[in-house]
Amino acid sequence: MLDTRPRFDQLPNAAGIGYKPQHFQELLDDPGAVEWVEVHAENYMGDGGRPLAQLQALSETFAISIHGVGLSIGGQQPLDKAHLNRLKRLCDRIKPASFSEHLAWSTHGAEFMNDLLPLPYTAETLTLVSDHINQVQDTLGRQMLLENPSSYLAFVESTFSEADFLSEVTHKTACGLLLDVNNVFISSTNLDLSPQSYIDAYPTDCVGEIHVGGHDEDEDDFGAPLLIDSHAKPVVDPVWSLLTYALAQTGPKPVLVEWDNDIPPWPTLRDEAKRAAMALAG
Repeated sequence: MLDTRPRFDQLPNAAGIGYKPQHFQELLDDPGAVEWVEVHAENYMGDGGRPLAQLQALSETFAISIHGVGLSIGGQQPLDKAHLNRLKRLCDRIKPASFSEHLAWSTHGAEFMNDLLPLPYTAETLTLVSDHINQVQDTLGRQMLLENPSSYLAFVESTFSEADFLSEVTHKTACGLLLDVNNVFISSTNLDLSPQSYIDAYPTDCVGEIHVGGHDEDEDDFGAPLLIDSHAKPVVDPVWSLLTYALAQTGPKPVLVEWDNDIPPWPTLRDEAKRAAMALAG
C-alpha cells in the first residue's frame, strides 16, 4: 500500500534532474546539488511494482515533478478520459509538487504518434488548448504548467506569436508555464529569430519551472543550421547563457536538466545539475 501523505508542497528554486531508474541508488547516496526530480507520468501509471516503489522512496527526500507527454493538449479530438483518469490516480498517490504538459499534439483519430507535434497559433487553437487545460486542471484539482515547444517550422495561419499565445492561454486558464530554455534556443535558431527577444516577450511572471537540455545539430536542405531536441547530450554553452538571461527576467526558479536518451553515468548528470545550481546562484 502506497503511503499517500503529502511530501513537498512546491518545487524548490534549485537544481533538479529528469530521473532515470538506473541512477536510483547513486542519486540517493550522492545527490550533489539535486534537490528535486521529475518523472514522465506515462512511465508510472501502473498499479504498483518497482517504478512506483522507487518513486515513493524518492519522494521521502526530493520534491517530485510529474511531466506528462501523452495528453495531446493541442489535439483536435477530446482528451482521452481513461488516460486523464490514470494521470489523476498517479497524482493522488504521489502528490507531486508540480505537474506539467506540452503545448503540442500527438493524436489523430485512434492513432497515437510518439512525437510532440506543433500547432498554428490562432484563435481557434487558443480556445481548443484552453478548454483542454481547464479540463485537466479541473480533473486533477491542481494547476498545470504548460511547456513551450521546440519548433522546426512556422505556420502561415498563425495570428499570434508563441509568447503572446502562451500569455493568452494563462489568462484563459490560470495555468502556469514551464519555460524550456533549450526549446527557445532550438526554435530561435531554426526559425532565424532572437532567443533573447523571445524571452523578453515571454510572460515570465507565470513561470513555475525552467528546463535545459541537450540537442543535436544538423542542416536543412538549404545548408542552414537545424537543431533537433534530442535530450541526448550535455547542455551547450549558448543554452547555459540563455538560462542566465532568462533567470534575470524570472528571478530564481526550479531549473531541471533533461537527459532522456543515451543516458550518461550518474556523475555526468550530477555535474550538469551542479552547473544549473551555479546559474541559479549567479
